[in-house]
Amino acid sequence: MAQPEHRIGRTDGHGRAPTGERELRMDLLARELDRLSNRLERAKIAEYVDLLNRPLSLVWRNFVGGMARGIGIAIGFTFFAATILYVLQLLGKLNLPIIGDYIADIVRIVQRQLEGRTY
Repeated sequence: MAQPEHRIGRTDGHGRAPTGERELRMDLLARELDRLSNRLERAKIAEYVDLLNRPLSLVWRNFVGGMARGIGIAIGFTFFAATILYVLQLLGKLNLPIIGDYIADIVRIVQRQLEGRTY
């Protein structure tokens, strides 16, 4: 059975594709390479490789990022603790039986610690 003329992969007697088919393959290959190149550019692979080739820059960026996270955690915990203490003070003012005494003791202990005094 004879192969159709437009089939990719057809060769002449020496293992080479005809000229028109070769151009089609080259065009497909060029388009695929362009798509791959665009994907790599969007993934910023070049910047990542450049960063890995400069270890001092990588260390500096990680150091600054760690400092920012540490400061953010400290500030966040401060606001969280202040909010909890405020709520506990409000609950202590309600004079709830049993719970109010425990809350008042906790608030007193924390306030003494903040003032620098021990029990």
